[in-house]
Amino acid sequence: MGLLEPTAQPCTLLCGKSMALNDIERKRIENLVGAFVERLRPPPHIRPQLDFGCRVTGQSIELFEIRPQWEKPEIKQEHAFAKATYVRTQNRWKIYWKRANLKWHGYEPVPEVTAVEEFLAVVKKDEYSCFFG
Repeated sequence: MGLLEPTAQPCTLLCGKSMALNDIERKRIENLVGAFVERLRPPPHIRPQLDFGCRVTGQSIELFEIRPQWEKPEIKQEHAFAKATYVRTQNRWKIYWKRANLKWHGYEPVPEVTAVEEFLAVVKKDEYSCFFG
């Protein structure tokens, strides 16, 4: 769980030094995932209570909810719910979901895909209700 500044954008691209994706791939992923998150976002009047965001770090994409902290609503918290990690040697994206124990687990119905679009489709379908409950 991370904390967000109130002015943080819903989708942030963070590029680590061990980046497995080149600039063109990162930009394409940023556009695809950003558009997906934009479609997930609730109406503007609900966003102070519930919003969605994304982050690209290294070779991973992470999707998360943004909610106010219960005791201090002025503090926003991120709660990650889906992750895809690119394995270049296999040319595959491995899909993970976060359990209540806050550990990432492989998503059994579809453990890996070959494209970011497929990952986003799997999250949207949420066959086992792991991502959206």
